[in-house]
Amino acid sequence: MTLEEIREAAFARDHADILATYRDRFHIPRHTDGTEVAYLCGNSLGLAPRAARESVEQELQAWATMGVEGHFKPVRPWVSYHELFSEHLAKLVGARPYEVVAMNTLTVNLHLMLTSFYRPQSQRFKVLVGHTAFPSDRYAIASQIALRGYTPEEAIVVARPRPGEYTLRTTDIIELIDRHHSELYLVLMDAVNYYTGEFIDIESITTTARQHGILAGFDLAHAAGNVPLTLHDWDVDFAVWCHYKYLNGGPGCVAGCFVHERHGFARVPLPRLAGWWGHDKHSRFAMGPDFEPTPGVEGWQLSNPPLFSLAALLPSLQLFSEVGMDYLRAKSEMLTGFFDRALRELLPQSIEILTPLEPARRGCQLSIRVKHNAKQTFAALIANGVICDWREPDVIRLAPVPLYNRFADIVRCVEVLACQK
Repeated sequence: MTLEEIREAAFARDHADILATYRDRFHIPRHTDGTEVAYLCGNSLGLAPRAARESVEQELQAWATMGVEGHFKPVRPWVSYHELFSEHLAKLVGARPYEVVAMNTLTVNLHLMLTSFYRPQSQRFKVLVGHTAFPSDRYAIASQIALRGYTPEEAIVVARPRPGEYTLRTTDIIELIDRHHSELYLVLMDAVNYYTGEFIDIESITTTARQHGILAGFDLAHAAGNVPLTLHDWDVDFAVWCHYKYLNGGPGCVAGCFVHERHGFARVPLPRLAGWWGHDKHSRFAMGPDFEPTPGVEGWQLSNPPLFSLAALLPSLQLFSEVGMDYLRAKSEMLTGFFDRALRELLPQSIEILTPLEPARRGCQLSIRVKHNAKQTFAALIANGVICDWREPDVIRLAPVPLYNRFADIVRCVEVLACQK
């Protein structure tokens, strides 16, 4: 395609887009020239829903007029506020409502899950991770390993791409689990890799792990709200995620957690780090000395959640429930497919795409390696109102998000890249 053909094709696709009006329900930042930016950074921080301000102000007003009685009197009582999220989150990750909860932050939730689900034995003590696991995950895993008397060097098994490749092959991950099955206690991987945008085969990996009696957990930070998930049916043991990326909850937003019902409703509750808000809600205010966990994932809660953070998140989750992941996924695949083709045909000598070509193996992200003057190219994108992000040493991540991005945003990005080749 020529650049003019790309512009014409983008115009036609935007005109036919049945989700186009949802862009109007978000605040789109402005460039210095007054035009809307091409915001391709939803994989780092999603844009603000217009309804978020009103939602937060509703709780501010309840606080101002009711004080402590806001826990029980408002239309949305604070004491049960987190329960407003159960159905929305269940739809997003393919779970039962009692298997999901909004609480804490991602790494805090990961530590809570590792406390319960990583209890190594003399022969089985190793953890399988991906080669470019997000740093905070590696820090959390390494510290949990150290707390149990092992070293990361002896306890971490790393799944790596083949020489000359950037992404993992499912067959290689499965072979690695089979080979180390007598030593592995836990598989813990990113569902969508933050660096390459690769969407791994959660179902096959979990099935293989469980065949060997190995637990399987996943970080959904770049997957929740991005790719279709059915955690319950895939038999995943646990998962954690944040809400400030594709789910538009705002910076530092309260995170999410999934625990499969076989663990959440186990006859003998799993060991855990306990907190008051995880105590059985029917006797919580009796203030008894002995911890009795609420059945389901809510039993892993520590403290009552940050209300204003939840209030900012709620409108976005309502949008996801309104649209549905099927429609969002369909548009996502069209956006990345259009983007991928435009880059490959227009700039074959200038860039290399690290993200898998097959739509089913990627989320709404393309990671590109710029072969020459990479930092200058990134600076040119920002200077021309294309908001994306940089990953060392030479990778630019571009994330067209189906709720608010247009094909025209892709054109703007390609135009800038074409001027840099």
